[in-house]
Amino acid sequence: MTSGAEKAPDEGGRRLRQLASLEVSVLKRATPKKLSDLQVLGIFSVLDLLTTYPRRYLDRTRKLEVSSAEVGDEATFLATVRTANTKSLGGKRSVVELTVNDGSGSLAVVFFNQPWRVKQLVPGTLALFFGKVGEFRGMRQVTNPVVDVVAHDGEEVTSDRLLRFVPVYPSSAKVRLTSYDLGNLIGEALRRAGDFADPLPGELRSALALLDRTSAMVQIHQPASEHEAEVARRRLAFDELLRLQLALGLRRAVLERSARGFTQSPIVLDQQMSDPTALVSQLLSTLSFPLTGAQLRVLGEISRDLEQPLPMHRLLQGDVGSGKTVVALLALLAVADGDRQGALMVPTEVLAEQHAQSLRLLVSGLVHRDGRPFGLELLTGRTRAAERRRILEGLASGTVDVVIGTHALLTGDVLFRELGLAVIDEQHRFGVEQRAALKDRGGEARDPDLLVMTATPIPRTAAMVLFGDLDVSVIDELPPGRTPITTIWARSELEEQQAWAAVRSAVARGEQAYVVCPLVDGSDRVAASAATEVVQNLQQMQLAGLSLGLVHGQMKVDERRQTMEDFRRREVDVLVATTVIEVGIDVPNATVMVILDAAHFGIAQLHQLRGRVGRGALASTCFLLGEAKTTEAVTRLEAMESTTDGFALAEVDLQLRGEGTILGARQKGTSDLRLASLATDGDLLVLARDVAEQLLSDHPFLRGLDVMSEELRLLLDEDEAEFLFKS
Repeated sequence: MTSGAEKAPDEGGRRLRQLASLEVSVLKRATPKKLSDLQVLGIFSVLDLLTTYPRRYLDRTRKLEVSSAEVGDEATFLATVRTANTKSLGGKRSVVELTVNDGSGSLAVVFFNQPWRVKQLVPGTLALFFGKVGEFRGMRQVTNPVVDVVAHDGEEVTSDRLLRFVPVYPSSAKVRLTSYDLGNLIGEALRRAGDFADPLPGELRSALALLDRTSAMVQIHQPASEHEAEVARRRLAFDELLRLQLALGLRRAVLERSARGFTQSPIVLDQQMSDPTALVSQLLSTLSFPLTGAQLRVLGEISRDLEQPLPMHRLLQGDVGSGKTVVALLALLAVADGDRQGALMVPTEVLAEQHAQSLRLLVSGLVHRDGRPFGLELLTGRTRAAERRRILEGLASGTVDVVIGTHALLTGDVLFRELGLAVIDEQHRFGVEQRAALKDRGGEARDPDLLVMTATPIPRTAAMVLFGDLDVSVIDELPPGRTPITTIWARSELEEQQAWAAVRSAVARGEQAYVVCPLVDGSDRVAASAATEVVQNLQQMQLAGLSLGLVHGQMKVDERRQTMEDFRRREVDVLVATTVIEVGIDVPNATVMVILDAAHFGIAQLHQLRGRVGRGALASTCFLLGEAKTTEAVTRLEAMESTTDGFALAEVDLQLRGEGTILGARQKGTSDLRLASLATDGDLLVLARDVAEQLLSDHPFLRGLDVMSEELRLLLDEDEAEFLFKS
């Protein structure tokens, strides 16, 4: 890294862009074999190498005498090899057995499938052995320890320099590259890189009590203590979170600068019905329940957005059964009162059908001021050709006020006369391309208001990353009259029998139940076959004599719709279903749910499924059947038993799964969290958001912050970088 092209700039040191442009082959220690292994690990540039961070550290400063070591101790032993033997275990398998002694006592050291150790550790060799003490046939033993040779027979050397806090890097069975090899390569890269340019001004670093970039990069790889490693991690984790928040802030700034929205009429929740002809007033007069305080608060936030010339970009979070759909419908009606149209987009056709069925019941009888019936239509891939033509004509002419469908609404021949509001249900991530598509279909080349809804509670930290460019509204109150759901994990056969007895008792009281079939790996056809088998078994055994219905994703639409309607009319006692009932079904008379093989479901899905009961005033119970074979599954099911608070469950889910799954919903390019954890770095994320807002306020579009701007461009997806920085 010493050629003229590689020279670090005078202004502040080595930049990440330079390191990204240097192939790792520039390193002297990068032999052809190591280069091949590095590529398998996804390490191509020096930047890739330096951002391959240790996954943990070994504290080898804790040196024990052999005589004082107890089973379970993890420590370093400085000892001399007394005997060394190798044995074949058949095939390519082998074992090397050593006896080592430090003057206080002897210890067995064993290496499996490392035959070269017998040549490295010949009798008389003095070495440091780091590992965990076990026991075999009554003798203390360390298996496959980390080894540093201190001296061969007759040599003298001071061993203290080898006692240190050692990084352990990610490994792979596909390569022979060791953690030690990676550490050596990284050490060379750090020495040759020198000082790093720091995107954070010194005054800001001091105010935030953060380490400088150079010290952080060195200390994360070569810490002298656990404290040094954590201080370095905190700085580099902050950088990751700051980049995320800057990207989100820039996206919002670009959208606001380029947006041409509507100034729409507010949502008038007129208690005196001074304008009974308004669609909002008509719906409110027919509702059989009052809106909750949380719903009223959120409607006020949405209403203020509708009145602004900038298009609304709002996330509506609400737990299962909190009344998000009514809030979204009132917003759609307010837009229709202003003679504009709305779209409700959902992930699946099944969910689109369920939404259409429930919303049609709410809007039946609503008429515009001119006497025209309120037009609500369902448009999916299964809509027949003639029906599709009729709906498309209605969208183009404006006689269709709200259309419900999947993302197919954004493609092909779907054109609105004037689209005023798009509601995106169930965490559909809406990026730049989708927003542009909305504008193209909206009629006046204007941006419609956007409301993103999710019934899956998202931890606050994850929401700040996933939806940081959206304003957030939360419905944190359940409608009155709802009774809490009791959840029971039926671990034993006796408890399972009690679950089926509860179903029979509920039916005897005139109530109904759901049975959810287990998740099946494979196609929907396989899941449908499994569900059919469950129905047959239940009819013959646990639920003999009861009326059972079956719903799965492979059924014809009309057949599935008829079964659901039979269940609503209480003509079916028990509805057996796959996860197609996860959202959108509201049957207050259903009071018991049995989820088979519950350990196979994630927390979010279990919580969504459970939300199908407890929809009315009747006491409801959810039974989780089956064993949990992993610690994580036990934690999930115990959490479901302990609380019905979706936000509390979301925090448990984040702790269990980490942010990888959550960030998978983001557009690629801004989820470069290698060190930061949304589960444990909430304080850093809030700090990063505040700093990002201040930086963008003082330096619009990061003008004057060249290093920061350059790093953000480097680490963003190319398309998104172009979108954010094209100005």
